[in-house]
Amino acid sequence: MAEIIKRKKALSVSPLKASQTIGAALAFLGFRRSIPMLHGSQGCTAFGKVFFVRHFREPIPLQTTAMDQVTTVMGSEESVVEGLKTICEKNTPSLLGVPTTGLSETQGSDVNMAVKDFRKQYPQFAGIPVVPVSSPDFSGCLETGFAKAVEAIINTLVPPAATAGTLPGRRHKQVNVLVGSSLTPGDLEELSDIIEQFGLRPVLVPDLSDSLDGHLGEEEFSPLTIGGTDVSEMATLGDAAATLVIGHSMHRAADRLQALTGVPDHRFDHLMGLGAVDDLVVVLSELAGAPVPLKIERQRAQLQDAMLDCHFMLGMGRFALAGDPDLVHAFDDMLQGVGASTVAAVTPVNAPVLKEMHCDSVKIGDLEDLEKAARDNGAEILIANSHGVESASRLGIPLLRAGFPQYDTLGGYQKTWIGYRGTRQTLFDLANIMLELEKGEIHPYRSIYAQKPEYRADSAEGFAHERGTTPATGPLRH
Repeated sequence: MAEIIKRKKALSVSPLKASQTIGAALAFLGFRRSIPMLHGSQGCTAFGKVFFVRHFREPIPLQTTAMDQVTTVMGSEESVVEGLKTICEKNTPSLLGVPTTGLSETQGSDVNMAVKDFRKQYPQFAGIPVVPVSSPDFSGCLETGFAKAVEAIINTLVPPAATAGTLPGRRHKQVNVLVGSSLTPGDLEELSDIIEQFGLRPVLVPDLSDSLDGHLGEEEFSPLTIGGTDVSEMATLGDAAATLVIGHSMHRAADRLQALTGVPDHRFDHLMGLGAVDDLVVVLSELAGAPVPLKIERQRAQLQDAMLDCHFMLGMGRFALAGDPDLVHAFDDMLQGVGASTVAAVTPVNAPVLKEMHCDSVKIGDLEDLEKAARDNGAEILIANSHGVESASRLGIPLLRAGFPQYDTLGGYQKTWIGYRGTRQTLFDLANIMLELEKGEIHPYRSIYAQKPEYRADSAEGFAHERGTTPATGPLRH
């Protein structure tokens, strides 16, 4: 069990975290024809949009209530009402999210009351769901904001079984999947493929693989998301056979969904590494009442072979990890499975799952804390988002980019880390980095008695070299 070392500094040096507000907005982007409206200043929204655009390389639909000096002092609820009215009139979205920012939370704005006022003043928009979320960026991180938004969406869109008449198992092929923020669109696509191979139908909540996977839509421009889970699917979650919960951060949302629907769930902290994926495959086989498909069995055998191939390089490897709790825990588990060690781990917030890590301690802090721990403990590779580039440079070790944001490379959002295939490729990537460090490579043996090409055996130099001496310096040192 890892020791959790809490933050003691009065400031962050080289911050690691992304804000709760961005995490909440990201969750809303996983639903079809939705749009988040951040309740804060224009700068709050613009800053988050820059990160989204640079990470996903896609146009991101975001709106703002544009709080200014007057609304900040006198009250900003009216700007929420007017913002909701304008978006509903112009775009008619299927879902409207209202995450708060640090400015509106500090000002004391009551977003729930503002939404109620909107409903009273504009009953013609009663068919458009509006989901307010308290997500101040002065606490939490992207992971917690994402989880809060999913929980709020479930509270708003999933009807209780008693009133909706839903029955667990009525749709015996449907599987609800609550996914955490640590999964990329590439991960979600892989997860859907695994579930579908068992003949099951996954409903991802939310589904970024359909909205932010980097595809060209039929329309040249859309002010709303062009993919994701259909909002109408949320009413059917109570009829599903089971719910899969991926990520410890999603437990509160899973508890709420189970309380509303009664659908049994199966919870996984992550899906990286042989053991974690095995657990998922066993559950899917039981739900489907069918054997494991041959394709998946072959992928498992391929991962086993990759683990054998890579253990020369990764065994006894020393890694430094930085990111949100679910992601850091997943990498730690996977590395433990191939004999590597986590010698430094830093996350922006505390979480119960961190105690399950295999390292001695986890620091709640920033990248400065990570650099110190990595240097003191002799880390060989750093795993972090793009904010870790400078840290890796100062430490003189290579960086594997993982997490959000990744703004200095292309395709980070589409990389697959989970499942047998994703784990296999991750091991290859790490092993290749180790090879560049010349670790695990077997160098050819050269006998001290071997004749080198530059010496002639019949020369005085060649004769001296064969005897292990040189005319000028005496005995050779090998």
